[in-house]
Amino acid sequence: MSEILDLYQEVILDHHKRPRNQGSLEDATHEAEGDNPLCGDRVRVAVRIEDGAIAEIRFEGAGCAIAMASASLMTEAVRGLALSEFESLFQRFHELLTGEEPATENLGKLAVFSGVREFPVRVKCATLAWHTLRSALRGASNPVSTE
Repeated sequence: MSEILDLYQEVILDHHKRPRNQGSLEDATHEAEGDNPLCGDRVRVAVRIEDGAIAEIRFEGAGCAIAMASASLMTEAVRGLALSEFESLFQRFHELLTGEEPATENLGKLAVFSGVREFPVRVKCATLAWHTLRSALRGASNPVSTE
């Protein structure tokens, strides 16, 4: 089990140190900002929707390793998904972090966050980018806050 935890930690640190899809998106169709005042995490998610799917996604922000790695891994996981598929993935990821009996099946690399559930205060770090993207897709104008 220790080897799996080490691998999970390695993936999170890699995405924190070398985030994927970080930066602005000039032709975004949807954008939102999110804030975790308890931890100081801040994120801005920008997406371009084409034909009912996430054609492109980028994020900007600063925060703890969990928050930034989650944003990076999220962008990789959702690119190309239909909007309905995003909602399903959002629910599975949220269940992984907060559910009674979390399942890691069909989550791919996102399963690395399974250990976060043991640290409830960190769940907000891991879900900030996800809630921000969900807000952007719903066209919400107010920033997302974990508080």
